[in-house]
Amino acid sequence: MMNLESSVHAFACEGFVHQFGKPAVAVKDDPEWRKVRDTGTRLWLDTGDIDEAGKLWNSSFDALTTNNTLLNKEIQKGIYDDLVAKAARVVLDAAPGIGEQDLILEIAFILNAHHALRLVDRFDANVSVELHTDLAADVERTIAYGKRYFAICPERFYVKVPLTPAGYLSARKLAQAGVPLNFTLGFSARHNYVASLLTKPDFVNVFLGRLNSVVADNKLGDGRNVGEKATLATQRALLDLRKSGRTKTKLIAASIRSGPQIADLAGVDVHTIPTKAAAEYRANPRAKVTSQVANDPDVPLAPGVTLAQFNGETLWTVPQKFKDAVEDLLRKNLDTLKPGDLQTHFEKAGFGDFLPRWSAADIQTAIKDGKIPVYATWKDRLASGKVGLDALMNLSALYSFATDQKALDDRIRSLLRKAKILS
Repeated sequence: MMNLESSVHAFACEGFVHQFGKPAVAVKDDPEWRKVRDTGTRLWLDTGDIDEAGKLWNSSFDALTTNNTLLNKEIQKGIYDDLVAKAARVVLDAAPGIGEQDLILEIAFILNAHHALRLVDRFDANVSVELHTDLAADVERTIAYGKRYFAICPERFYVKVPLTPAGYLSARKLAQAGVPLNFTLGFSARHNYVASLLTKPDFVNVFLGRLNSVVADNKLGDGRNVGEKATLATQRALLDLRKSGRTKTKLIAASIRSGPQIADLAGVDVHTIPTKAAAEYRANPRAKVTSQVANDPDVPLAPGVTLAQFNGETLWTVPQKFKDAVEDLLRKNLDTLKPGDLQTHFEKAGFGDFLPRWSAADIQTAIKDGKIPVYATWKDRLASGKVGLDALMNLSALYSFATDQKALDDRIRSLLRKAKILS
């Protein structure tokens, strides 16, 4: 009998015979998108919807990225309901004693891989596949599942690992093993400064749209330029590190919300663009597109509001003292570090706001808030410097994805009960 990993791998790849270098769709050139690409920006579509991606795909795009939310949207359509029961039987045949949650995790793995392979087959694109949120604090299982994703399609898969204390360390080991990584859920220059030197993934992210939203939704300002400023500052920091030969890591401008942001962030290494924003840009493209990497836009705030009130400068500032703390960290035996060691290191260096030790109550509050934190709940800890805005946004993002992951898992569970595979 094949073991579990081999059985799951074979089932996920069943029927996938792709001739790499030959997409299933005709790929046209689009001069408007080429203007953006010619500034040095790679263009990725941020969607799991194959039909929607097909309406926009052209020769200037080279990848797609999915996440727990986007995959959940596809699963909830019912398009893979039949696959769920078949996948469950494969898993149970290989591992009859598997627990319910591990069974569901394996099926979610299969669904993610299967859907990503469909994207590869249609567009011949690189596709980012995201790990189950249950693994976010587990170094060993993140490494194991990351390697398993990569083995499904080493020609085209990038593995998404979330930025957490465990994520920094597990992604480091995956990178050392040659797994291409999209290190996700970053919100600041300092988040990604550490990642580029400690973890050395292929890509890091700034979720810029959510940064604009947290300021606008909480009436701290109109939200303009918050994410853009953080993204451009991060790009400059990474360029400096790349020029000095210290990293290969590239930056993704993620969670783009509007068409104009695409030109406003031209020159950033990569854009992941939702189809709505991509369609908006294509309907009204910028006549002249030039790199904006040297730009450092102002962030307008509401009357009487200061950045210090919400620890806003953590988004784009990497002080020398912080860089010194990173250098001290890099002198340690990194292969022996545990997630808590990272937190202790930054606490002792005076940056306890960087990787806070979240309580169970904090996590429940983040889940209740949703993807955008409620400022009134957190304002005292932000103003005191106990929590960085980047750290708070990371917490909210992780648990908003976990909420969507649960919805996906719950659909799997209900289908297994309907099929009488689970009682």
